[in-house]
Amino acid sequence: MGHTSIDSERLVFVGGLHRSGTTPLTTVIAAHPEVSGLHGTGVKEDEGQHLQSVYPKAKVYGGAGRFALDPRSHLTETSALSTPENAGRLVQEWSRYWDLERRLLLEKSPPNLVMGRFLQGLFPGSALVVVVRHPVVVALSTHKWRRLASRRVDRHTTHHQLVRHWIAAHDRFLEDLPRLGRTHVVRYEALVADPVAALGPVADLLGLTSPLVSDTLVASHSERYARQWDAMKTGNPVQRRVRRAIERDFSEQIRQWGYDTDDLSVFTCPPVLRA
Repeated sequence: MGHTSIDSERLVFVGGLHRSGTTPLTTVIAAHPEVSGLHGTGVKEDEGQHLQSVYPKAKVYGGAGRFALDPRSHLTETSALSTPENAGRLVQEWSRYWDLERRLLLEKSPPNLVMGRFLQGLFPGSALVVVVRHPVVVALSTHKWRRLASRRVDRHTTHHQLVRHWIAAHDRFLEDLPRLGRTHVVRYEALVADPVAALGPVADLLGLTSPLVSDTLVASHSERYARQWDAMKTGNPVQRRVRRAIERDFSEQIRQWGYDTDDLSVFTCPPVLRA
C-alpha cells in the first residue's frame, strides 16, 4: 500500500482523557463548513481508534483511566509502526467516513493525548488539539462511568488510581510537547465559560476563514462533581480517606496544572504550560 495522497496539513487530531470534553469540542470543530469529522461510523463517539488496524486501541491497555499507565500506549515517531505504509492505511481506513471535499479532516480519540508525536510523525504538518479538564472531575466522572459500563470487579478503578492516571498521561504529554508541531491546549473550564475566547486560538491554528461557533457547550456539567467532592470532605470515613489521600499525594502536581483540590471551580494559567 502506498503513502497517503492526502496533504498531511489537512489532518486535525483531537486528544484528551476520557471525560475531558473531547467529544463536545470535536462536535464544535466538525460543525464548521471547512471541516469534516468522522461520521456514520457506527462506533463509540465516532472515534478513529476504533476504525483502524494500525495501532492498538486504548482498551488493549486497560481503557479509560488506565491506558496511559502502560508504556506501550506512548507511541512516537520512532515507533516501528511509524511507516509511510501505515500512514496510507490509516487514511484509507478513515477516508470512508470523511467528506473529502472539506478542506480539513478531523479525527478524535482520547489516546491521541499520548500519541501526538506518532501522529505528527506519520502526518507532518498535521494539527493536534488537546483538551485538559480538572483531574478530580475527570476521576469522579470516569469512576461513575466505568462502574455503570461494567459490573466486572476487574474493571473497577479507584478514584486515587484515576487521578494518578491523569497525572501520568499529562506528564507524558508535557514531555512530548517540545517535539510537537502545530499543537494547542484547550482548558475545558475555559471552553465552557467563554467559548468565543477559547475557540478563537483553535480557529487560528486551523486557519479557518470564519469563527468556530458553539451553542451546545454547557458550563454546568462539572457542578455535580464539585458537589460530590465537597461532600467527600465531611462524608463517611471511606469518602474522607479517599479525598485526603488524593490531596496528600497529588495536590502539588494538580496545582502545577492551574487547578485547586479544595475548590474545583478555580483554574488559572498552568505553570507547566507557560512559555
